[in-house]
Amino acid sequence: MSENKGERIAKVLARAGLCSRREAERWITAGRVSVNGKVLESPAITVSASDQVVVDGKPVGDAEPTRLWRYHKPPGLMTTNMDPEGRATVFERLPKDMPRVLSVGRLDLNSEGLLLLTNDGELSRRLELPEMGWTRKYRVRVHGHVDEDKLARLKKGITIDGMRYASIEAHLEQTTGHNSWVAVTLREGKNREIRRVMEALGLSVNRLIRTAYGPFQLGNLVRGGVAEMPPKVLRENLQIKSERPGYRKPRA
Repeated sequence: MSENKGERIAKVLARAGLCSRREAERWITAGRVSVNGKVLESPAITVSASDQVVVDGKPVGDAEPTRLWRYHKPPGLMTTNMDPEGRATVFERLPKDMPRVLSVGRLDLNSEGLLLLTNDGELSRRLELPEMGWTRKYRVRVHGHVDEDKLARLKKGITIDGMRYASIEAHLEQTTGHNSWVAVTLREGKNREIRRVMEALGLSVNRLIRTAYGPFQLGNLVRGGVAEMPPKVLRENLQIKSERPGYRKPRA
């Protein structure tokens, strides 16, 4: 945490890679967090480097240098730490030598492709914000007749059952039999957005692959593979600097 000024406790826990800021607030409400020996009842507290922060009886250390990984998520995995139905999760399949990480957004059970992972909860939250203006790119295999005019009109946005979806760029790549591949680019990435939009066009999605998230590409990363982004790439694409509040410059 900053030595010159304090930070909100939830932000400190997120930066330490323990959890997201929202999850940190739940931990505090549950009485799992204490500062200088006093159990917190509210997340509305600021702490400094001189304060002793403890979670579940264990001291919280300084934030680690920010790190980011590309992960090729296979279908059939949940993007959650624990699934109440007992289904396998992304985090159970990661290499054992990886630190605790959070996902940047999610891919649903049957979706696959690029999933970004980070040890910095603040960075995870930041990269999910629409204000970043980052596009998400997908290759989508659909069953049914593709009307290219309807795809083109998605650029103006679409409302489905009262839910407004912003501009979506979609174009037909190829058709084989009753299946077609459609390239889709969007910025918001709402829950099950592509599947719902395609269903509204009379199409059923039978494969969905995310190929890019902002400047980061899936590339030739093998299914289930993990690749850490070099510090130089983080500095160039995320403007992470040592003096930037809330972030630590990755070690070279």
